[in-house]
Amino acid sequence: MTVSNPSRAAVVGTGSRAQMFTTALARRPGLRVAALCDPNPVRIAHHQRLLKEAGEPEAAAWTPGEFERRLRSEGIDAVVVTTVDALHDAYIVPALRAGCRVVTEKPMTTDAARCRRILDTVEETGNHLSVAFNYRFNPVHEEVRRLLAEGAIGDVLSVHFEWLLDTRHGADYFRRWHREKENSGGLMVHKSSHHFDLVNWWLGARPQQVFGYGRLGFYGREAGEHTGYRREYERAHGAAQAADDPFALHMAENDALRSLYLDAESEDGYHRDRNVFGDGITIEDDMAVLVRYDTGATMTYHLTAYSPWEGYRVMFNGTGGRLELEVEESLWQPPRITNTSGQGAIHGDKALANAGGPRILLRPLWEAPREVAVASYDHAGHGGGDERMLNSLFGPVDPSTPVDTGDAAKQRATEADGALALATGLAANESFTTGTPVTTNDLVSLPGA
Repeated sequence: MTVSNPSRAAVVGTGSRAQMFTTALARRPGLRVAALCDPNPVRIAHHQRLLKEAGEPEAAAWTPGEFERRLRSEGIDAVVVTTVDALHDAYIVPALRAGCRVVTEKPMTTDAARCRRILDTVEETGNHLSVAFNYRFNPVHEEVRRLLAEGAIGDVLSVHFEWLLDTRHGADYFRRWHREKENSGGLMVHKSSHHFDLVNWWLGARPQQVFGYGRLGFYGREAGEHTGYRREYERAHGAAQAADDPFALHMAENDALRSLYLDAESEDGYHRDRNVFGDGITIEDDMAVLVRYDTGATMTYHLTAYSPWEGYRVMFNGTGGRLELEVEESLWQPPRITNTSGQGAIHGDKALANAGGPRILLRPLWEAPREVAVASYDHAGHGGGDERMLNSLFGPVDPSTPVDTGDAAKQRATEADGALALATGLAANESFTTGTPVTTNDLVSLPGA
């Protein structure tokens, strides 16, 4: 179907995560990727080729310095931000001021000042943005929320959330720009914001106070020398020491990674395959956090980024019983499979090797525990959350399908949700440094507080 005047979208940041959005926009006849913005023209060309293969008109290539001017002069209706986390506000703010619809990858941003800038712009312009918290759209997570809202375990008093990243996916944050806290905010901001938003959403609560301990205990030079895992190379490509290293990323073996990163190095010098046991890593790999919410509930949260299996366990304790969720995304990791590192590095585009599945167990007081039936689980799309989120944000692929204005539409996250999730991560980072509890409102002035 051809639409005579499709909405024109600009996608900012053309790394691997951008592909989910460029593909989604290209599949919808009422939308067109009109521009791609990135400092690296080789990465832009990669996405231009994919769009051309999908039968789309060529998207214009913008440099970051041109963004604001061309946004207005070329009639852009929507902006999707998928660039380095610390740069999100540099694009969100001018896009809101230009009256564009804005969708940003999570996290919304990485520090309190940038968050305040975004919130002030929303207030100034009256324009809102959407944060791509795709976990809200996972049918299993939706079922958990329904059970809690229906009072299946009464009032929730406490939550324990354990998240395990394996040594393929977890290690990947220590190879690339995410390993520098100034760019990503660390895993408490970049990744755990997924979970902090989920708990806020599940409980209908706001975080108030956070305490935590975090350390770099597995990755980095010192830990690697202690365990004996360290090999003497700076980056994997061309390094003999990396040839059989289970922690190395071999980009030349993967078409997408070679095109997006290896072939693009001459433009900006960015290395996507650094040694996870190298120098200059400023993020933590093991984090324990305690959160208190405005409902009185508490959460204990633990993130391990070097586990032999990947997934998460969440336990809710209430006045009427206990609800348990377990999701197994990989049960164990082989030492090496052809191209595994390259494929697994683009997280979410395919299931991890040896994937398990989800399980919800309800344990009411004075009753036998029972399993709750769950929908089919799509490991390649964050439990099915990606496609449902894209349908909510941009409408269905088939324009004859009614737009969902029910539960899925209500799951869309705004800048307020982005700030609430960020507040927990920032307070955790602050507590790691100070060794004391941190009140979230002292860091981020939360909307409506």
